[in-house]
Amino acid sequence: MFRALIATTALTALTAGSAFAQIQEPQPTLSLSATAEVRLAPDYAQVSSGVVSRADTAQAAMRANSQAMAAVFAALREAGVAENDMQTSQLSVSPVYSDRREPGQIELNIIGYEARNTVTAKVTDTDRTGAVIDAMVEAGANNINNVTFGSDNTEDAMDEARRQAIANLLAKAELFADAAGFELCGIRRMGEAHMGSPQPVMMRASFAEDMAATPVAAGQLTLNASVNADFCIAE
Repeated sequence: MFRALIATTALTALTAGSAFAQIQEPQPTLSLSATAEVRLAPDYAQVSSGVVSRADTAQAAMRANSQAMAAVFAALREAGVAENDMQTSQLSVSPVYSDRREPGQIELNIIGYEARNTVTAKVTDTDRTGAVIDAMVEAGANNINNVTFGSDNTEDAMDEARRQAIANLLAKAELFADAAGFELCGIRRMGEAHMGSPQPVMMRASFAEDMAATPVAAGQLTLNASVNADFCIAE
């Protein structure tokens, strides 16, 4: 019985040592990443525009600016932009300086005041983006900042990009295994790299008085997905 206990202990120690050795020797892995992108048509445009006014006093500049912006907001409503889709994105009054330079010194004098008021309008019918810009300009807007395009519904497109990225990842893993002459035994870990929100198309708006409507091209939005994984290699 004593000999049997010694034999059992030795076998247990041997098994434990073997298991410890397996833990100490990590299984070889293949680490890869892959990306994919999909495109979709935008379903809205955002127009950033406003009025810049100058006057001798801050009060006069603000008064003139407020009157002009009231006309711009009215033009947006007339063009079919909903109240919830209009938001003031900048409002400021600042002095205007004359820059008088002399040898060894710079003298700044206030010669007036400038008021700026900018509104960002969401146009849900992208085909009417040019017409909305024209309406704002005709109402008195003299500062067209930019036009951006985006989409409120990107989940389906993003999932498709993920599927394509995973398919690319698996195909790449098979290529590595075939080229290097080893077999894969499974996936040890898989994850998705952080991807930012789809970047909207941005462009400057240009307009001319002799055109029926300002030409604006919506283009397409691009969504990117990136995945990575560790594949175990069969020994």
